Amino acid sequence: MKVLVIGKGGREHAIADAFHRSVRVDKIYAAPGNPGMAKIAECVDIAAENVEELVRFAKEKAIDLTVVGPEASLALGVVDAFLAAGLKIFGPTKAAAQIESSKDFAKLLMSKYNIPTASYQTFTSYANAWDYVQKQGVPIVIKEDGLKAGKGVSVVHTLKDAEAALKEAFAVADNKVVIEEFLSGFEFSLICFVCDDMVIPMEIAQDHKCAYDNDQGPNTGGMGVYSPVQTITPKLVDEAMTQIMIPAAKAMVQEGTPFTGFLYGGLMVTDSGIKTIEFNARLGDPEAEVILPRLKTDMADVIEAIMRHEPMKLEWDSQVTLGVVMASDGYPKSSTKGVLIHGLEQVEGQVFHMGTAMVNDELVSDGGRVLLISAKGDTLQEAYDKAYADVAKVKCDALFYRHDIGKKDM
Repeated sequence: MKVLVIGKGGREHAIADAFHRSVRVDKIYAAPGNPGMAKIAECVDIAAENVEELVRFAKEKAIDLTVVGPEASLALGVVDAFLAAGLKIFGPTKAAAQIESSKDFAKLLMSKYNIPTASYQTFTSYANAWDYVQKQGVPIVIKEDGLKAGKGVSVVHTLKDAEAALKEAFAVADNKVVIEEFLSGFEFSLICFVCDDMVIPMEIAQDHKCAYDNDQGPNTGGMGVYSPVQTITPKLVDEAMTQIMIPAAKAMVQEGTPFTGFLYGGLMVTDSGIKTIEFNARLGDPEAEVILPRLKTDMADVIEAIMRHEPMKLEWDSQVTLGVVMASDGYPKSSTKGVLIHGLEQVEGQVFHMGTAMVNDELVSDGGRVLLISAKGDTLQEAYDKAYADVAKVKCDALFYRHDIGKKDM
């Protein structure tokens, strides 16, 4: 098989790595890819948003299967364009990707089909939203409606912060804002392979969204992750599947927007059961970097089986995998580019490139989140120790990381 992976981050690196382990795949292309992916795939200089050029390339190379990484490509309708050209692609259509690209769409869907989530209201004006927040009180959650790369969410604990978050959100023309009740509990990520009403769960993971230790600082795209999560029992996973993930897939079919691809459930165990924090229309990043390396079943087999609506039992590595994100100083507000990175050859675990580039044959930072360093162990503590020992070997003057990934579950 010839496979095309669309995207250039850590998630796409993990997808390419999974296909690299497949006995059925002998050629992987990555568009545009990154320096880490270049070791296992042929990187082609086509942006993930250049839908027309991606279709042309896939036809020219007779690609057997394309897998989409980034949400921006999905929201642009890359899947629709591939399907119209008679090309096989794993990902949701533009209409189905609304489950991520519009938080209001997702909340309406959950409300209509009784999928447990936080109570909410959607606003199109600052005045009405501010009035609502003052009546509800804090803490409260403010979410911008569209795609924000995991960053358009503010969990505010003071009215002053709420006012600032709303002013920032409504400074964007024609913005919609979803305001939700604040939920407390244990968060986890449950991602499934989906095709219409067929839903096959992956192993669960826990992401760490706040920028700094002890869940301090602004929300990010994710600063570290581990899998499996011992706090989340098989019984809880069954509850999440039967009450959230399977009903969501069936609801999408009912709505005339059937979903194919990776359906991501950001979930929370609360005192009143499991609730949905959010849905994403693609693999989580950094979750993909610790979940996919644990997948022992051939990735090509899994995707082809589910696209044929054939049930499949997945086999997983029982070891714990833990990943630490190394991000640019100033992330998520800003990113540092062009700073030299050394020491990766000393790392014993896996390195996933999230935001790197090659300049004059030197590896440099090129984004907000730059690297994910992961390690496996028989216990969470062992994986933690190995991952952080590897992180210490990476030399770069402009990176920071959290020191407490996985600590809540130890």
